[in-house]
Amino acid sequence: MTPAAAPPIRTVLARGIRGRCPRCGEGSLFEHGFVFHERCPACHLLYQRNYGDLWMFTNVMDRIPIFFGVVALFFGFSASNWTAAAIFITALTVPMVLTIRHRQGLALSLDYLIRLHAKDPSDEIHGGHELSASEAAKLRN
Repeated sequence: MTPAAAPPIRTVLARGIRGRCPRCGEGSLFEHGFVFHERCPACHLLYQRNYGDLWMFTNVMDRIPIFFGVVALFFGFSASNWTAAAIFITALTVPMVLTIRHRQGLALSLDYLIRLHAKDPSDEIHGGHELSASEAAKLRN
């Protein structure tokens, strides 16, 4: 799929948030729990070309809910007793836990968009293939 034939960015991001393949929108991202399928069950897109590619996106997505707690503290919230502190921590923690899959799907969609527009000829999105050990050795020499 070329970038010209790619779906709009908004569509790709919405698919990721819904836990669907960013390319076709049909296959599920998750095998079970928080574990990604290696490939899309429908279009066979390799979700994570290099493990660790989602690290930056995941860290950014995890920090967004924490930002709201920091803002509350900055503007004067202070827990006067343990009950208020427990409510504050719960108010920060529950949304983070409930949105893990959505945030991971969004991170995977952002990675897909970068792969799509980076035009790496070795990426299977652009008709390439993963290098074998012998091909990688030849490039290093």
